[in-house]
This record gives sequence, C-alpha cells and structure tokens, in this order.
Amino acid sequence: MTTTSARRALRDQLDRREFVVAVGVFDGISAHVARRTGQAAAYLTGAGVAASGFGLPDVGLVTQTEMVERARMVVGVLGDVPLIADADTGYGAPINVVRTVRQYEAAGVAAIQLEDQAFPKRCGHLSGKEVVDAAVFERTLAAALDSRSDDKLSVIARTDARAPLGLDAAIERANRYARAGADVVFVEAPQGLDEVERIAHEVDAPLLINLVLGGVTPLESHSRLQALGYAIAIHPADALMRATVGIVEAMCELTDGNSADHSPNAPADFFNLVGMAEWAEIDQRYANREAVPWARR
Repeated sequence: MTTTSARRALRDQLDRREFVVAVGVFDGISAHVARRTGQAAAYLTGAGVAASGFGLPDVGLVTQTEMVERARMVVGVLGDVPLIADADTGYGAPINVVRTVRQYEAAGVAAIQLEDQAFPKRCGHLSGKEVVDAAVFERTLAAALDSRSDDKLSVIARTDARAPLGLDAAIERANRYARAGADVVFVEAPQGLDEVERIAHEVDAPLLINLVLGGVTPLESHSRLQALGYAIAIHPADALMRATVGIVEAMCELTDGNSADHSPNAPADFFNLVGMAEWAEIDQRYANREAVPWARR
C-alpha cells in the first residue's frame, strides 16, 4: 500500500525524536478544530467515540467496523495531521486483528494502538481491569505487524498490567512488546511521577504517555516528559470533558438546574453520564462479575 503524508509525518517526528503531542478527537467538529488550530497530531479516543457516537461507556461495546468508519471520517477531516487510532484489543483473536489492522490502514490512520486487556476491555483509568497473558498479546502484536502493508504505519503496544499486576510486571511486558517489534510502547496509568520516571528509565523503546483529566497519572509538563525521553503524549479527554461540561451547563440553564450535579470531574463521572451503571449491572448479571462501586445512575 502507498503510504500517506500524515503517516510519513508521524514517522519522521519519531525518527527525529521530536516530542509529539496528540490531542483527543472523537467526531467531525473536534477533528476540524484540531486541524485548524495547527495540532501536530490527533488521537482517536475509543472512549470519546463510544460516548459521543453511540452513547456508550468505554467497556468494549463499540465494534471494529464502527471504529473504522469513525477513523475514516476523521482522517478525511484532518488531512495531513497524523491520526493515532485506538483499536482496543484488536476486536478478537489474531485472525480478527489481521482484519482490524488492514481496515485501519485502509482508513488512512498514521498509527494503530492495541492493548493487552482481556475482553471486554474498559477505560485504562477505571478500576477492575484484567489483562491477558503476555504471550497471548505477543501473538496479537505479531499479527498486527505482519498484516500491515505499509511499514510507515506505526503499531503501538499498550499494557494495562500496572493496575492488576503492579509496575514491575507492566515494565517487563513493555520491554517484551518492544522486543517483539512494537514501534511505540505505552504503559497505561502509572500512579505518581516516580512511576512515570521509572518507566522512562527502564523501558527500552519509544514511549507514549496518556494524560487524562481526572485520571490516576499526574499531568506532568511536556517539557519534563520530553526530558525524560517520552516520545508521545496523548490528551484524549481534554476537549471531550470540556465539551461535555459546556453541554451540561447549556442544558441546565434551560431548566434552571444545577450543572454541578451532572458535570464530570473524572473518567468515572463521565462514563456514568452515558449509562455505566446500567451496563455494569448487565455485566454483573451475566458475567458473574463483582459490582462496580463507582457506577451510579
């Protein structure tokens, strides 16, 4: 497959070790604003697509085809701005991952992000995550790397092992995924600056960090992260959370309601706006899982 200018731009930035800041986009207007404000890159947030496009929390309910169609539209709007696209767990077994990568590549994304959570996944800054065995994810990663037809398409390997297994396991997995061929490695949800620094020092690969408003990772400055050696910082929720607060305030003005009762301050608050409690109840009923303590109606 012929490469794209956006794909080349992201690869060139990584090769030159320029620090890449990718703003979260989730629909047409956010993509247009990203392009018009001169963003260096954009990040297609799965959580944002689930909520804005389908009224769903980020618990693995959005399908591969739905994400691909959103990615294709956003790429068309962004033009030369590179899009890093969330692809969750790859939407199935390695054979499914092959199709996922082919579809995302055809949609024009500059990079595809895959993670080692067990299906159904959930937002990386929520509790209750589970991960598959590292060897299982290495097969996912191999399928992704082998199935791309354009080697300029960057493959990002994310591990969510920090929460369920601890930081040592997360760092071990990150290095395994780098050795397996991932172009960029992403340790999700480090807790505290000391963990952010340790990841930078102990993982031998270009690194991505996820800066989520109200999340568990400290919102460190770009200059500090660049000095530590991080390659990419994504801000998936900045525009999404502020847009949501604006919607809440506008609608509460029409009913003389109190916007503070509905405005989200953290990921859990946001997902409760789009029905997390109802979906958690269904999950508990049929999958025999424990109740989610922070989900509320």
